[in-house]
Parts: sequence; C-alpha cells; structure tokens
Amino acid sequence: MHSADWKAALDYEELSNCMRCGFCQPACPTFRETGYEAASPRGRIALMKAVADGILEPDQDVVDQMSLCLGCRACEPVCPAGVKYGKLIEQAREAIERECVHSWPVRLLRWLAFRQLLPRQDRLYLAGRLLRFYQRSGLQRLARRLGLLRLLPEQMRTMEAVLPEAAGKGLTEAVGTVVPAKGEKKLRVGMFRGCIMDVLFHETNVNTVTLLADAGCEVVIPPGQACCGALHAHSGEREQARQLARQNIAAFKQADVELIVSNAGGCGAMLQEYHHLLEHDPAWEADADWFVRRVRDISEVLAGLTGTPPLQPLPKRITYQSSCHLRNGMKVTKEPVKLLQSIPEATFVPLFEADRCCGSAGIYNLVQPDMAGRILDEKMGHVAATRADILVTSNPGCLLQMKAGIEQAGLGDRMEAVHLVDLLARVRRDAETEGERPSLDAVTQI
Repeated sequence: MHSADWKAALDYEELSNCMRCGFCQPACPTFRETGYEAASPRGRIALMKAVADGILEPDQDVVDQMSLCLGCRACEPVCPAGVKYGKLIEQAREAIERECVHSWPVRLLRWLAFRQLLPRQDRLYLAGRLLRFYQRSGLQRLARRLGLLRLLPEQMRTMEAVLPEAAGKGLTEAVGTVVPAKGEKKLRVGMFRGCIMDVLFHETNVNTVTLLADAGCEVVIPPGQACCGALHAHSGEREQARQLARQNIAAFKQADVELIVSNAGGCGAMLQEYHHLLEHDPAWEADADWFVRRVRDISEVLAGLTGTPPLQPLPKRITYQSSCHLRNGMKVTKEPVKLLQSIPEATFVPLFEADRCCGSAGIYNLVQPDMAGRILDEKMGHVAATRADILVTSNPGCLLQMKAGIEQAGLGDRMEAVHLVDLLARVRRDAETEGERPSLDAVTQI
C-alpha cells in the first residue's frame, strides 16, 4: 500500500476538519474498551492523515486499527466540527482493499459474499430455501446432536442458534409488486425489501407492507431493486456498492414513488448516503439526490401519521436498543420510542446507554468477535437492569445480536428480542378505524 493511494482515496478536506478536541472519545466503544488513542475516531483520523501526508506507512498496525472500528458513527453527533467520520473510514478501507492481498480462504469468502450472493437476490432466495430445508428437515437437530457445529467458530455457533426460520420465497412472491392502500390512498411509497432482510426476516417485511397499507399508503415493491451496498461499503468494496446504488436508484425512479421506506437502520443509512457514494459520477448526481431526499425509516412514516388503526393493549415492560445507523446515520431517535409509548398498557423502560453500539455492526461480530463480545457483555448488563419483557430494536443485525445476548446472559426464560415492526404488527387491530383517514403532512415534506 502506498501513501499516494490513500491521499487519492480520502477526502482530505474532511480529514482536516478534525479539531482534535477529543469529544468523540467517550462516545467511541473501542476507545472505551481499550483506552488507546489509536482506537478512537480522533486517533484513526490522525493515522489516515499521517498516511495521506506520507509521514506514516500504512502497515499492519494501521490496517488493524481501521478494522477494529465498528463503524457505528457514534462520534458524529458529538463532533462540534461535524466531521463525517463514517465516510472517512469507508474511504480508508477502500484504499486498504485496493492493495491488500488476502489469504485464499478469505478471498473466496469475499468473492462469494460480495460478488455472487449479496448482489443477486435470486441466489439469496436459493440460499434461503436451502437454509430453510436445513432448519425444517431435521438436519439442524441432527447436526446439533452430533456436535458438528463445534467445527464452527464460537460466534458462528451462537448466530446459528438464534437465526430465524429462513423464507422460501421473497416479498413480491408473497404480496405482489403493488399493495393497495386500505381506504383512500394518501401516499405512494416504495418499499426497500433488503437482501438478507427478505430471506431471514421475511415476516418483518410482510408486516411492514401491512402496516403501511393500513395507514393509507399504496406500497410498491420494485422488482429491480438490489442489496443496499452497506456491507460492501463497510468492507472496502465501494465500487461494487456504487453499482448497487445505481441499480436501486433506477428501480425506484421508475416506480415513481413519493417516499422510499426502509425497515432496517443499516440499510436506510446506506440509502441516504448514495449522493456521497456517487458524488464523482455526474451522470447519476441528480438522480441520487432525488433518491436520498425520499428515504425514510418505517418509524418516521408511522409516527408521522394520525388516525392510524388502534393498537391492542400489551401489559408488558418494553425497552428499546437504538440501531446505530438509524440514530447516527439517519438521525432517527424519537420516532421508535413514540411508537412504543403509544401501545396501550405497555410500560416503556428507558435502556441506559441505548445509544451505544451492541457490537453487531454488520458482520463485525463475526470478524472481530472478541471486541464485539466485550461490548455485548456490558450492553446486556444494562438490558438486564430494565427487567423488561420485550427488547425492541430496528435493525436485523442488532436483533440477532440482542437475541444472542439474551441467551448468553440467561434471560431467555423471561425476555424476548423483537423488531419494532413485528411488535407493532402483533398489537394492531384488524378493525377499520372510524373517522378521518391518516393525515400524511408530517412525512411528505421531501
């Protein structure tokens, strides 16, 4: 790797915006765990700048610090200079990947994941059907009984134990490409179904469509959409992420929707970054801006409506773990809590440091299991203190991490982890709302 490559890849002006005040350090999970300057956003930015200036060679120590970053972006809201750290860490990882020579098993895994599976929804559905067969045929029980899963790393065994049942079909196969609004149509929205989301959290996608239709939205699921590209961008595969961005922009532009709705914080934050991802592509600049201005999280849409169908009482204690990219990327903080507090007879219990990462961070818990485990252990101590019956989150990776944490902490007999959408669907009433249909003024300002 060469310094010139880093200088070309990094936004040098953004690097120079860092005032070295240190406000980011208390917000950074890896700095809090290690106490190392280099493991903080300020330290990593200093490393990036030193490499770009030719003062430091991008050796393995530099690469390790870039890899140790969760990418949670908790540093961004507290930065007085408004440094876009998430953009910088992705650019640094792209520079690393251009020159990095991985071992052949790693190269094979990256090729399979980033080139062959995630961009190809048909192959993901096939993988989902195979996983579903494994889960339902008795093979899963047999593998566990024979101890075959011990051949896997511990973190993968943990994730296997909490995986939901995979879907055998996609969202459009289940509900079609256009779902009419219930009653008078107030808004035409595009549903971003995600890639893994539509395989492992298919029911959540179906519930999302149902809730939107109940609220008076005509829901369009463009069949030409693809993976959002978040895992690619976070792993240094930004060119592949750009290709996926162009595909998604074209699909939703053709669908002629007023809003683009996501139910996964990680996906939504990535969708809102498309104008930055394509900032050096004049042919897509205007369309990327059109796309980004329309992206909303499902909680923003539902919380902005009035006159939505009433909810059934749920006399349970509920707490909420905020998705990092929903909070720090999409800047959505109040809406999920507002929706949870609207459930009759439910007691909302604030979670201490709900804004701190759970350690999932995409595939971070698989590639950095030690640090992810340390972060999760502290998180689960705070979760246990809430004595909640239901732990809610708004991102699939966070949900799996919380499920794993609940089991590891021995809370499985009294607590469950649920996606926000699935909990709202659980308590919704089928009865038609009397009176005026929803007013959508609050969410149509684009």
